[in-house]
Order: sequence, then structure tokens, then C-alpha cells
Amino acid sequence: MYELDAAITHAINSLAGASAAVDFLMIWASAIGVPLLVLAVAGQWWQRNARTQTRHVLIATGFSFLAGLALNQLILLFVHRMRPYDAGLTHLIVAPSMDFSFPSDHATAVFAIAAAFLLHGFHRRGLVFLAAALLIAFSRVYIGTHYFSDVLGGAATGVIAAILVRILYREGSKLDRLLTSIW
Repeated sequence: MYELDAAITHAINSLAGASAAVDFLMIWASAIGVPLLVLAVAGQWWQRNARTQTRHVLIATGFSFLAGLALNQLILLFVHRMRPYDAGLTHLIVAPSMDFSFPSDHATAVFAIAAAFLLHGFHRRGLVFLAAALLIAFSRVYIGTHYFSDVLGGAATGVIAAILVRILYREGSKLDRLLTSIW
């Protein structure tokens, strides 16, 4: 299985350096993709048509984001995977990271956002977030900082977090009414 993961990782990362414009896009997507998606979610709070249901989804998205990253921290207690550039597999085109490789926090964060919108029936927005999530996850392998399986693992923890939040955080609950009524 490692051989397949390494082959896919190497194939994606081998595209780096062929085009300065694509390299720039991938570095940019990797560096500011997560903050942009967070701003895109948060900015919807103040939309004129931000009904209680929309606000519920925005809060659930925030909870999914945080739960996914918390789940990653639990995984990191047991899994200490070295980065692919430290293993000599990829050519890194950004500054190195000092933490472990699996799972990808970037992938977790953006897939949690996309999954939360999709699970709550906001399909158009969810598909836009999903497209952005795919680009960001791809960029993490392209720039050489993650194995392909790292972003798959991150995507899985993001989706699992969104499912758990969908089950546990109920629309119309006392907590939901309190949070959706904030300013």
C-alpha cells in the first residue's frame, strides 16, 4: 500500500516546477486557502438573508472544523509519520513544516467545511466548498509537504467530524437558539 501512496504522491509532486504560474497557484492555495474558506463561511453570518437555518449551518460548520482538528490531535498522539520530503520522496517548494505529516490539518479543515454544508442540505455552497477543498488538498501534495494518503486521512477526519456534529448539534435546540441569535 505504501508503494501506491508513494507513487501517487511522487506523480503529483513531480508536476511542481513545470510552470511558474501553476506553482504560484498551488503555493497560494496551500498558504491561504484555509483562511479564505473560513472567511467565506464567517462572512455569511451577516448576509441580509441569513436566516436562523443558515446561521445553524454556519455554527455547525465551525464546530465541524474544530472537531476535525481536535480529532487530528488525538491521531497525532499515536501516529508520527515523517513528511515525504524528509523521506526523500518529494521536492519541497515551500518552507518545511516541523510537525508530523498524517493527517493533513489543511485537508481536515476544508473537507469539514464542505461536508458540513453538504450534510445540512446547502448543496450549491457545499459543492463550491468541495471544489476548493479538492484544490487545497491537491496543493498540499503538489508542493511536497504531504503524502496523498495524508490528505485522504485529513478529508476523512473532516467528514467524520461533520457527521458527528450533524448528529449531536441539533437545529432548534436551546444551545442552537442561543448561538443563532447572536448579533
